[in-house]
Amino acid sequence: MTIVTRANTQENLNAVIRGHSELLASQLHSQRESLFPPDASKTMRKFTSGEAAALLGVNDSYLRKLHLDGKGPSPEVTSGNRRQYSADDIQCLRVLLEKTARKPGDYLPGRRSGDHLQIIGVMNFKGGSGKTTSAAHLAQRLALKGYRVLAIDLDPQASLTALHGVQPEFDLPNGGTLYDAIRYDAPVPITEVIRPTYIPNLDLIPGNLELMEFEHETPRALSRGSAGLFFFRVKEALAKVDDRYDVVVIDCPPQLGFLTMSALSAATGVLVTIHPEMLDVMSMSQFLRMTADLMDVIADSGADMSHDWMRYLLTRYEPTDSPQNRIVAFLRTMYSDKVLNAPMLKSTAISDAGLTKQTLYEVERSAFTRSTYDRAIESLNAVNDEISQLIQKTWGR
Repeated sequence: MTIVTRANTQENLNAVIRGHSELLASQLHSQRESLFPPDASKTMRKFTSGEAAALLGVNDSYLRKLHLDGKGPSPEVTSGNRRQYSADDIQCLRVLLEKTARKPGDYLPGRRSGDHLQIIGVMNFKGGSGKTTSAAHLAQRLALKGYRVLAIDLDPQASLTALHGVQPEFDLPNGGTLYDAIRYDAPVPITEVIRPTYIPNLDLIPGNLELMEFEHETPRALSRGSAGLFFFRVKEALAKVDDRYDVVVIDCPPQLGFLTMSALSAATGVLVTIHPEMLDVMSMSQFLRMTADLMDVIADSGADMSHDWMRYLLTRYEPTDSPQNRIVAFLRTMYSDKVLNAPMLKSTAISDAGLTKQTLYEVERSAFTRSTYDRAIESLNAVNDEISQLIQKTWGR
């Protein structure tokens, strides 16, 4: 008779989980190589002349005139005589147009003298709230609109990292996350963990499971008295690159730990994602209470917990869903202008793009039915442009 002990069972479970983890990582790596051959790196798609004009805020006919006059970069002309612009082309056109703009910032909307760096913490600890999707699309839209953006993945699950073509298991074997810059022993300069992306104006600090070390190390450092004001570590690290960026977008961890507390202390703006379902709203009630309690503790320790703005973003919203509409009305009645006017609609286009580790800004319109794509992209643009207006208002514009 064979007796299976708990220890044996646990050992077998560990082996199964580890095996599954390695198999999944290998398959994901293979998928990436098949999607982005030959070197598994991503590139940004080309934009139609209409898309380029919309991003720049000019008429398509004006772009055509610039092209015919030989001003600015030459777009790629397809066999159908259609012009296509790369993201780099669009940035070059921004610089060109800004030189003759009626007022500063018409085409380069970033910081001017006296403007402080905008650090946006995107947060919620309820899974499925659309936190990472919101952070990724916000960072990319702001970059495409001319802001200098740094996206930081503070979530150990590293979904924001994967969306930008970095697979933590293979690409970050020896660190390379923000943890390296905020650790208590021998931190490296934050510039060493910043990497450019395939989108002009957008840099990335990737994440991986190593970020959990900060959660484990902070209590030990506090007990030794060597942690100092631990909640300032993200803020102090970002101060080293303050002049390089207009906006920092932080995808916060899905829990209220030391990383989130440090990110909140650094943030100038806070975006809380809400899926308008009753269970999610009930969960958010606990999340907000816990957040307020933690912010009180941090404030009592000397941190300035005032922020330029805080908003709720409705995500995965279905306008034809009556229960969701009741919850949305309930939230707008309670929080009024703290809820963004534009919701992020639920769309198969966004989820389908995610299957290939892309955002909706990266995929071709032709990959979807026109109405599905247009509805989703209009929703995303409305959300992100409303946040852009908040940034501009903060800078007094």
